[in-house]
Amino acid sequence: MGTALIIDDSSTERQILSTCLRQAGFTVLTANSGEEALDKLNNGTFQPDLILLDVVLPGQSGFEVCRALKAHEKTSKIPIILCSTKGTDMDKFWGKKQGADEYLPKPVDQDQLLKVAKQLTGH
Repeated sequence: MGTALIIDDSSTERQILSTCLRQAGFTVLTANSGEEALDKLNNGTFQPDLILLDVVLPGQSGFEVCRALKAHEKTSKIPIILCSTKGTDMDKFWGKKQGADEYLPKPVDQDQLLKVAKQLTGH
């Protein structure tokens, strides 16, 4: 099905999203912060087919990480789903302006997540 990278500082959220995606056949990698994910992506530790990115993170925000990923040639084509408790229309608009392919409010509806993940990865 592909590989998904979950970037979230909440171990509970990482576990919930990981379980959902694994049950659908994805291989799941995780990072606790944007900096950790950027380091691993930039040094070639992993190259996912999809990234789930929390907005509220320690250090760099998910918006900043999203912009960095979309600006870097190596990662610019990886679809990004922003996931956040910040779910207003303005938050969604801003997330898309940062380069996100989709914006899902938390708690994430798992059926919707799988539908979007499959659409973005072509499965």
